[in-house]
Amino acid sequence: MDKIKKYTISNQILRSGTTIGANIKEAQNAESKLNFIHKLKISSKEADELEYWLLLCNEVESYPNADALLEQLTTIKKLLNKIISTSKNVKPIIS
Repeated sequence: MDKIKKYTISNQILRSGTTIGANIKEAQNAESKLNFIHKLKISSKEADELEYWLLLCNEVESYPNADALLEQLTTIKKLLNKIISTSKNVKPIIS
């Protein structure tokens, strides 16, 4: 694989990987429950994209094995999905 293709893949990994955390950080300052869920859903989508790029890396001999990163990403995806699911079911407290 030539250097341009490697750069493109590594750039996509960097972009999707860092966007996950950025959107989680934004969710912490959400203006509403819907905005909170929306930001976490974006993080989840970016995690799916990152998974794609890491799986692709595992198919290319000249890239290091990404299994350890995929395992950590699976944990992150499960946490995001659980937080999203729980947040949808939380009823607002009316005083």
